[in-house]
Amino acid sequence: MSENRRFYGVLLAVLAIAGVWSGIAPRDRFTWWLEIFPVLLALPVLVATEARFPFSRLAYGLMLAHAIILLVGGHYTYAEMPLFNWLRDTYDLSRNYYDRVGHVAQGFVPAIVAREILLRRSPLQPGKWLFFIVTSICLAISACYEFLEWWVALASGSDAVAFLATQGDVWDTQWDMFLALLGAMAAQGLLSRAHDRAMARVLR
Repeated sequence: MSENRRFYGVLLAVLAIAGVWSGIAPRDRFTWWLEIFPVLLALPVLVATEARFPFSRLAYGLMLAHAIILLVGGHYTYAEMPLFNWLRDTYDLSRNYYDRVGHVAQGFVPAIVAREILLRRSPLQPGKWLFFIVTSICLAISACYEFLEWWVALASGSDAVAFLATQGDVWDTQWDMFLALLGAMAAQGLLSRAHDRAMARVLR
């Protein structure tokens, strides 16, 4: 078995364990399906395209981390994640902040994925235009996800309360998109050099 196959096997094993755990008696089964849907959508696409477009290990690792965040959020719901409930109660915070972590990841991880696709499949080079376009793509993804939450809420009414996870904050949607924006910029600022090196190993 090649080194890459072993790496993929470890990622899939971790994802499978997290997925099985997430699906065992989640707090709300309807919310669970809504939260894990991106994982169910992305996984077959990544498997199907791996031979033609293998991502860097950095990108795959970040995708796994994001999937686990979604699976944990699906199991507990974002407003009731126990560790963040403890943080809320211990430090007298205004809300459970796990959903904020999820929205930072919603910008952070897609930024590396979008950056890799653009650098490998377009004429763009590292620089200001790449930074701007990647950031814009991530902000668009975040806005589209907010549209999805809105449409689900309209279609299902009170059943979508846990999925929205606003926790009474009238500015929750704006915070979600802002944090995704910050996540996208942070990923590019912190990981660009490491990402370039990771891509170079794929392209050898």
